[in-house]
Amino acid sequence: MEIQEENLFEFAEFDEKESEHIAAPRYSYWKSVWRTFFRSKLIIVLSVFVIALVAFALIQPLYSGYTPTVAPNINTPEMKYLPPSFDVWDVVWAGARNSIIVSFVSTAIIMVVGILVGALWGFSKKMDKWMIEVYNVVANVPYLLLAMILSYVLGAGLGSLIFVMTCIDWIYVAYFIRTQVMIIRDREYNLASKCLGTKTFTMIKKNILPYLVSVIVTYISREIPALISYEVFLSYMGLGLGTNYASLGRTISQYKSFMTGYPHLFWIPVLVLAAIAISLYVVGQKLADATDPRTHR
Repeated sequence: MEIQEENLFEFAEFDEKESEHIAAPRYSYWKSVWRTFFRSKLIIVLSVFVIALVAFALIQPLYSGYTPTVAPNINTPEMKYLPPSFDVWDVVWAGARNSIIVSFVSTAIIMVVGILVGALWGFSKKMDKWMIEVYNVVANVPYLLLAMILSYVLGAGLGSLIFVMTCIDWIYVAYFIRTQVMIIRDREYNLASKCLGTKTFTMIKKNILPYLVSVIVTYISREIPALISYEVFLSYMGLGLGTNYASLGRTISQYKSFMTGYPHLFWIPVLVLAAIAISLYVVGQKLADATDPRTHR
């Protein structure tokens, strides 16, 4: 049986959209971030540990019934005779809870204010003239010295300590973001957007900040452990949260003299502080690496 020649071939339709199709899997930024982040089994274990540690520190004091003004607490000399027990356990986790709350809330405020001000600062040459002078004045005074002075003036308390940390630290974040924005703002696509009349805020939101996700996460990963350490240090010096709030710093300060006979009163809060700060830093740094598109496969 002979096959007709017209049955052997058929015309292919031309589609302009199909010609632009890229034969590659779809790329999702955040899916790639989480895939990169959870690639290591060690990081998965450490992430679970961090979540469990923070959750326990926030929840345990709510059910322990511990209050700093009721004995036994770190203000009573009898506390030094307590062996490792639930009383010591309650004191330590109540202090850890306050340290975490202070650091998380302060970091959130600092980053929001610092990122917004820094983004505008990097775009505005008029703003840059006077903001750089303010930064130079603040940056030449030691951070902890300013924090101690403000803590002494404002008095002890949770709200006061959060205000002290946020009213100083935001300018360092703003300067950091300002530098990053200045690097990106003069790229070709931003100059083209500016020529087309795109508003400054839209350019910052669409063209600048998405490129800074990695550096922002890196900064946050350093900021939270640092603020925990600052809170403990200020409380150790007798400032910060005061006597109405449990504090790891005050626990360490008041019982450092009992290290020889009752070392658990010193080392337990120190080890809890180290576990929280180091684990948060390591997980934060790994997340910062994962947010860098150059690490995606």
